[in-house]
Amino acid sequence: MMVEPSLDQLLKKVDSKYTLVTASSKRARKIMEECENSLENPVSLALREIAENKVSWVRNANIVEEDSHD
Repeated sequence: MMVEPSLDQLLKKVDSKYTLVTASSKRARKIMEECENSLENPVSLALREIAENKVSWVRNANIVEEDSHD
């Protein structure tokens, strides 16, 4: 069974696994706040958004912050 996006694809978008975990969990929490009735798993959606460059993250002094594309 193939999982999309793959870990290899995701790691090309961030500087480390730590950043990926932190960024995806923060984004998933934000998705849960915005759409309480979403049928899709918020973590899966967050990972897909990172893979598709819909969101990006900046790591400053061990803090991962969302870099908005507004």
